[in-house]
Amino acid sequence: MIAEQTLIQPMVTFEPVQLAYANEMLSIWGHKMGACVRGNARGWSHALIHEGNPVAVCITATLIRDAVGNAPGLNRTNTIELARLCASRSGLCRVAIRLWREFVFPALGYEYAISYQDADIHNGNTYRFDGWQRIARSRSGTDSRSGRTGRDKWVWLYPRDPLRPKEFIK
Repeated sequence: MIAEQTLIQPMVTFEPVQLAYANEMLSIWGHKMGACVRGNARGWSHALIHEGNPVAVCITATLIRDAVGNAPGLNRTNTIELARLCASRSGLCRVAIRLWREFVFPALGYEYAISYQDADIHNGNTYRFDGWQRIARSRSGTDSRSGRTGRDKWVWLYPRDPLRPKEFIK
């Protein structure tokens, strides 16, 4: 016979949150790109919650341009962007990206996920260790709204079907 157990609340959850809430966490944790502001783009935000407090966020958004510059086969109809990934402390981005990739990405119905990563700040291990492939290097122009100088970025790809040929990898 199984002993009777007391129902307890989960210690950790990964749940949808409002974009404004996720952006607030980006600000608090000092994300270099700041808030995710995409105009009319559709998006989804999720937070890793530990004992009621957010410890990591993932913000998903539709592509800004019609296609990914260095891989024109990646476009708005088949590709979604993991636009922001940020955590309150080291190591939690790896947990959040895995949960996002395993549970959120497949539910969105896109063939591919991409993410841009600042090549000067990050070494790529978060994406690499999660099975993403680095497919291109990109340099964005000056942001017309903020005047910020563009960044040197790596483009990372994750296919919904990992057995699919890697036609976008250079």
